[in-house]
Amino acid sequence: MPELPDITVYIEALEKRILNQTLEGVRVVSPFLLRTATPPLTSANGKKVLRLRRLGKRICIGLEDGLWLVLHLMIAGRLHWRARGVRVSRPRGLAAFDFPNGSILWTEAGSQKRASLHIVVGEEGLRALDPGGTEVLDSDASQFAAVLLSANHTLKRALTDPRLFSGIGNAYSDEILFEARLSPLALTQKMTAPEIHRLFEGVRVTLTRWTDSLRAEAAGKFPENVTAFREGMAVHGRYKQPCPRCGTKIQRIRYASNETNYCPTCQTGGKLLADRALSRLLREDWPRTLEELELLTSKRT
Repeated sequence: MPELPDITVYIEALEKRILNQTLEGVRVVSPFLLRTATPPLTSANGKKVLRLRRLGKRICIGLEDGLWLVLHLMIAGRLHWRARGVRVSRPRGLAAFDFPNGSILWTEAGSQKRASLHIVVGEEGLRALDPGGTEVLDSDASQFAAVLLSANHTLKRALTDPRLFSGIGNAYSDEILFEARLSPLALTQKMTAPEIHRLFEGVRVTLTRWTDSLRAEAAGKFPENVTAFREGMAVHGRYKQPCPRCGTKIQRIRYASNETNYCPTCQTGGKLLADRALSRLLREDWPRTLEELELLTSKRT
């Protein structure tokens, strides 16, 4: 799912192309996309784009008369800048937003149509869609700590909870925790002050670094290679590959459709975190350390 750095670069690219342009029309071809009925989508036709902003992981396009188009890409949704009137082809094509100078094409890979489009009025309409998470890059260390300690969650859950922190998802939370040298399963209310400070700095460094990197990669063009798995990531999507810091093989925790990646040497003191599927299968044979994992692997081979 596109997260804060990706959404930021998307918005910057859109500002260059549609700010002060008139929205000629919206062509929606997916029956699952539009999630609101009032005001009608046609009320956006002919309105000029006055501003763009991010709302968590959503892209908000502000139009005249206080109207807002709110785009939530979810996991597989992507935006593309194409020639005006581009054809929207199903099943991947969801919608197109037509402007005098081009069209935004919205696609979604896969069969699970999770992307959503809302049209709302004013700040009150936006607030109804806002989970309320803190903008970490706009907060100070004390504000960050207060939010982090407001409930006792694992660090992975806390960072990815949009009610606590805005714009952070599965991919960048892995990178943040690696930067901070902290376990994804550490409990927030058991953290020391130095650990909280490391996490705060890890969030800011990671999000800023990746925003700058994606901005440089786009180089003024529309970002077309938005993905959760990027060259240069330290741990996310790098299961069994060497840690760039210490060389240890990256490990993972799998749950539902998600996966958390971490370095057991840099983040957990050599301890392997239980993979639910495998630990249930192996029970008492589940390896607790890297040494036990290597021994188990060598026996199988």
